[in-house]
Amino acid sequence: MKDGTKEDYQHLGRIFDHHHLTVLPDQMLAAVQALEGPKLGYQIDRARHSRQAATRALRNGESVEMVVAALLHDIGDVLAPQNHSALAAAVLAPYVDDEVTWVVKHHGLFQGYYYFHHLDADRDARERFISSPYYDRCVDFCENYDQNCFDPAYDDLPLEAFRPLVAEVFSRPSRYGAAGDV
Repeated sequence: MKDGTKEDYQHLGRIFDHHHLTVLPDQMLAAVQALEGPKLGYQIDRARHSRQAATRALRNGESVEMVVAALLHDIGDVLAPQNHSALAAAVLAPYVDDEVTWVVKHHGLFQGYYYFHHLDADRDARERFISSPYYDRCVDFCENYDQNCFDPAYDDLPLEAFRPLVAEVFSRPSRYGAAGDV
């Protein structure tokens, strides 16, 4: 890389930008498809859970960012089941605002409110974040777009219905600028 010229990196940047705009939305949808299969004791698989969450968010009039976040909030389950929330938040962070990033990053812990006490854990563990300006939003997300999205009778939209929204979010320039990681 040290031998590259400005022209080389401008050329590579154009290739990367084209790839980003044309392929990344489909890769995000493929990440949701990767959740198809095992139900892991639930009545539906995680892919359908994700579609159901996004469908509910869309029907509730949430922002495009929140609908896409609802769709992608569990994509980390495949690669990082013990910290799936942080992985999903890291994927979304360059393209969505701080609130949406925070909600996705913390939804796993906040979701524990519904079941931690059954596992002899602290169902109120989320309270350590009560001073966050995004606390109530995360509570709302878990209540409306996570814990209730395991319903086999719910008429969730097909994955392809979300492609335009995913494309809209992932076609944005990174909030972190050309340098990428921050």
